[in-house]
This record gives sequence, structure tokens and C-alpha cells, in this order.
Amino acid sequence: MKILLLTPPMTQLNTPYPATAYLTGFLRQHGYDTVQRDMAIELLLLMLTQNGLDRLLEQIEDNFASTDDDNLPDAVYHFFLHFDTIRICLEPTLQFLQGKNPSLALRIVSRKFLPEGANFENLNAMQVASNAILDWAFGELGTHDKAKYLATLFLDDLVDVIREGVDPYFEISRYGERLAASNPSFDDLYRVLSEEKTYTEIGLQSLLDQYIIDEQPDIIGITVPFPGNMLGALQIAKHCRQIIAHCPVLLGGGYINTELRQLKDPRLFEFVDYILLDDGERPLLNLLDYLQGTGTKDDLVRTYYLEKNQLTYSNNERIADIPHKDIGTPCYDGLPLERYLSLCEMLNPMHRIWSDGRWNKLTIAHGCYWSKCSFCDVNLDYIGRYDDAGADIVVQRMEALIAETGQTGFHFVDEAAPPKVLFAMAEQIIEKGLVVTWWGNIRFEKTFTPEKCQLLADSGCIAISGGLEVASDRLLKRMKKGVTVQQVARVTKGFSAAGILVHAYLMYGFPTQTEAETLLSLEYVRQLMQNKCFHSAYWHRFSATVHSPVGQSPTDYQITLQPHPEIRFANNDIAFIDPVNTDHERLGKGLKSALYNYMHGLGLDQPLQVWFDQPIKTPQIAADFISLSLK
Repeated sequence: MKILLLTPPMTQLNTPYPATAYLTGFLRQHGYDTVQRDMAIELLLLMLTQNGLDRLLEQIEDNFASTDDDNLPDAVYHFFLHFDTIRICLEPTLQFLQGKNPSLALRIVSRKFLPEGANFENLNAMQVASNAILDWAFGELGTHDKAKYLATLFLDDLVDVIREGVDPYFEISRYGERLAASNPSFDDLYRVLSEEKTYTEIGLQSLLDQYIIDEQPDIIGITVPFPGNMLGALQIAKHCRQIIAHCPVLLGGGYINTELRQLKDPRLFEFVDYILLDDGERPLLNLLDYLQGTGTKDDLVRTYYLEKNQLTYSNNERIADIPHKDIGTPCYDGLPLERYLSLCEMLNPMHRIWSDGRWNKLTIAHGCYWSKCSFCDVNLDYIGRYDDAGADIVVQRMEALIAETGQTGFHFVDEAAPPKVLFAMAEQIIEKGLVVTWWGNIRFEKTFTPEKCQLLADSGCIAISGGLEVASDRLLKRMKKGVTVQQVARVTKGFSAAGILVHAYLMYGFPTQTEAETLLSLEYVRQLMQNKCFHSAYWHRFSATVHSPVGQSPTDYQITLQPHPEIRFANNDIAFIDPVNTDHERLGKGLKSALYNYMHGLGLDQPLQVWFDQPIKTPQIAADFISLSLK
């Protein structure tokens, strides 16, 4: 029995999403012939060749045959105008982003090589300021990184062409996201799947046809980590039905685990045969036993299927999950590691790590050791069930991945890496003399003393991310975050002093959060960045979710839920009424504008009012509150 595991578009383009790598390693460990493909990177590279551009041009010309130049979308007009130059520049630029053509950097930074479209407008509008920003980001000699940033803008222009010219659902790291995210009805996806094939879907089908010829699989498994993968996953599944109807199609992944737990619409099974929830290892093993005739449906674990036209869910709770120490080492065999694109989407040195560089992704522990935050989906297995593998096993897996991939960079994708295991891992890395580079997500707790931060830095840690969330001690206590603003200041300063970049997740709109508290949070953030406690951050608008304490006990947080009256498909975010009537929409624009400037080293000495269109009340807090906290 041969299993083909697929990652549908779109995911990040600089490194593989790890789900199929984990499952490939695990299934091979159990004797299954397993192969994997990343259709996100392969689809984009199929589109962005000279032949691909020719097909794109032909399709766009057909779509806009009756449209005059004045009414063309800006990206399409630019594409028509500069097509010959784009065609010549494209493949060398992609090779540069793959690390294969470094000398091209000198031509790219000249600003004369690449045709510059709408994504360059911010640089062109204020040339003096933009040069200053580029110099701040890259210095006088940062030619390669500056070229990478400009090449990424060029790629963004081409993605805009695809979206505006042939497929309105296409984006650089998501595809058809709005069709799937928290959508209570399957109607939107079902409609798109029944319409004429899109340009993107035709590309996916050509890739899948080749995979089938090459591998002759008996089973196809598709991971759906995010809402922006669901449309691609179902287009793949639909084509499987048409060309290899005998081959069972399985669906799983983060989006499935979070949003389809109360699935009621059987139409989804016109495209797939089985849907597996939560960690895939145990459900897969039991399903494979059943499909081979060595197990029964009574042994299925967290599995949806259709039986006599009725949606059925089987979960044998007597069968234990696979311990984290036994899931094995991820395997990247079959993924085109040399073809991924190292992008520079933001000038901020911390923020760019997500899209730049090739990272082996590992998990130190299953779930979150804290698992108390009221905004988090702590009732789901992937967060609520904590199980660590231990430092010995983590380091062994690192060594195995270095041997397989030749890459020494690691991204630990934990909910929150456990400090005890992190410190033990760092000590082993140093004792073994391993030269690695790593980063991951943590909680800003006081266990991370300056000495421990230095230990992590000595072992190769270059960056960490963690949640400051609302940056208000009242609300931090209310959301059971387990930290205070002053504690976060001291912890993040310890990391920063050790030479480790720090990213903070921020939140606004939490139940009962007032405008004054939101502005106070922004002032804390300004002071924290001014004191170099952290280097980048991102504001998230709070959403109540069905699996969080807020969503399950709304009266404890003084809100009234407004659930959709009929949910047959995705179920995650829930609308609610907050008794505190704060205009979070208006504040959000100012928060994001301020943070964008702060991350580029701009406006840190400006009053908060400059970021808002309407008058605000200045927070009553000392301008040196954070600096005094650090002392």
C-alpha cells in the first residue's frame, strides 16, 4: 500500500509546512511506503516560468479582450506594458531567491533591472525617506538582503497579476481563505468547486496528474493547516475523484481540527472519503488497518466518513494516542528543498524570519504546558494535552534532520516551548558542540532569567516570540495569562541583551477592554520598543472562539454570544456583544500604523495622537515607566 501525502496551496514559500514531513517519517517508521509533495511551492514555480507567463498572458488577454486600457486593473496594465522585460527577469530572479544566483543582487539593487509595479509605490513615493529606511534595514553593504527585499516586491506584483487577472482567490500565502474561514455553510466552496476550472485549478491538476503517474498511490492524504488551504485541497480531491476514483482520499490538518469538529454537511464527502481530527498518527494507523482488512470500523479514532448516505463519526476512546516521544523524526524526502524561495516581506529584522531562510521545523512538546489562557482554544487536543519528548530525543531529531537535509536552522513550532526542556536542550547542544541556529515560541515567564537567556543564545537561539497580548495588568489577570507588563519588560530585555530578537503578539478588543486601556497598551508597547525590549510585534483583533474559555463561559467575561443560527460546516469564531462600547475598529487603524512605524525605528518619540485621525486621551502614565521597571 502506497500513500501520497500532499500540502495544497498556499503556505509559506521559504520552507515546507511540517505536517506531511512528520507523517511521512512516522508512517515509514511503521513500514508504510509513503511519499510527499508540497503543491504550494510547486504550483507557484509552475506558474512563474517563461512558459507559465506565456499561458498567463494568453488567459488574461482572453479575460480582458473587451476592456480598454483605461479600465484595466493596475496590476494587469503594468503586466501588459512590461511583459517582455518581466519574462526575461523572472527566472533569474527566482533563482536568486533560491540562493542560486547571488551575483544578480548587484543588478537588482540598481533599481533598473526589475520592472517596478504597485508594490514599489511606497518606496517611490518618498524616495529620500525610502532610501533612509533601506539604509536603516540593510546598511551600506547589505546588498544581498536589499536585493531580496526588492525581488520580493517584484514577486508580489506578479501575484497581484494572477489575482486581478485570472483568479480572485489567489494570494501569496493563502488561497480562497474567505470561502472557508469560520464559514457556517459549505455553499460558497461548493459553488466554486462546481464552476468552470480556474487558472490555479488547472495548474494543480497538471501537477497531480504527474504525481499519479510517478507514484501510483493507493491512498492520498491532504493536510489543511489553514483556511487558505481548503479550496486547493478540495480542488485536488475533486480531480482525484475524476482520475483515480478507486483511491481513498483523506483530509486532516489544523483547519479541519479547529473548524470542522461539528461537521453536518455530507456534501463534503462528494470529494473526500475520510476526515481525521487532531494528531494524525493514531487515526491514520487505525484507518490503514481498516482499509487493509486487518481492523474494523469500531477501531477508528476521530474519523468522519459517510455510511449509507449518513454522516458518521467514529472515535474509539479506549485506544491511546501515540506519545510524543514515539512519533519519530520528520522526513523531508520528496520535498524540493533547493527550490524554496527565501523572501524578505518586511524590513524589520525579526519579522522577516517567518518568510526568509530554510528552517527544519520541530516540536519540542505536544500541547501547551500552561494551557490556561482564556482566549486560547485550550479545549482542543493540540493545546490541551501536554506531552513533552525530553531534551535527549529533541537533540537526536535535530541531528537526524541535519544529516538528512544538510540544514542547521530549526524553527520550533510549539504552542509554547517548555522552559525546562529548552534549557536542557541548550545544554546538550553546547556539550555536543553542535552549531545550529534556532528560534521558537515561548511564554514570557520569569523562569527566563538573563543567565538562562544567555544560555539559549549560546546554544544558537536567534529569536523568540511570545504573547504580551493586551498589555494591561487588569486584562492580563482576567485572561489568566500569568504575566504582568513589568515582568514581560524584564524578560524580553534579558533576551534582547543576549542578542536574541524578540517578537510580541498583541491583542485588542478583549471583553470589557476600554479605549483608555487600549491606548495604555499602545503606550506600553512604545516604551518597550524604545527600550529595545522587543524588536517586532503584531496586533490581533480579539475573536471569541467556540473552543476557548471565553466562548464556552461567556457570562464569566460579561459578554453575550451571538452564534449563527445554523452551522453545518465551519464553526470557530463567534460574534458577541460587549457591554463596554469601545470603537475597536477605529482604534485598530491607529494601533497598526503606530506599530508599523515603531518596527522601522520611526516615531518612537512622537505623541500617540499622531497615529489617530480623531482626538484621543493621552494615557496617564510616566514616560519612563518601562525604563524604571527594568531597573
